[in-house]
Amino acid sequence: QVQLVESGGGLVQAGGSLRLSCAASGRTFSSYTMGWFRRAPGKEREFVAAISSSGGRIYYTDTAKGRFTISRDNARNTVYLQMNELKPEDTAVYYCAGARSGVSTTSTLYDYWGQGTQVTVSS
Repeated sequence: QVQLVESGGGLVQAGGSLRLSCAASGRTFSSYTMGWFRRAPGKEREFVAAISSSGGRIYYTDTAKGRFTISRDNARNTVYLQMNELKPEDTAVYYCAGARSGVSTTSTLYDYWGQGTQVTVSS
């Protein structure tokens, strides 16, 4: 069993930055694909970014490309999401997730989920 705990959310003005962290329990973190998803008010959960177990493969949704950076530190059992140039439409609850399978943008393929961290971007 893997437990995931997100942190780093908050309130930021448009154009600002935040760095989300997701700390994982367990000794198998380095074997998991890790992803970030988000759910905005009144919307479906959507994929944001994913990184393979080794960090060699990374995917972003189009809205995140060029602004967000996903990374991981397997020695610290932590995955990060650096978010720059934030926009009001980035306001959402952000979730990290872990998958035993390969890199995927599909939420149903992820096995473990954190409780989420709120990101609010004011205009």
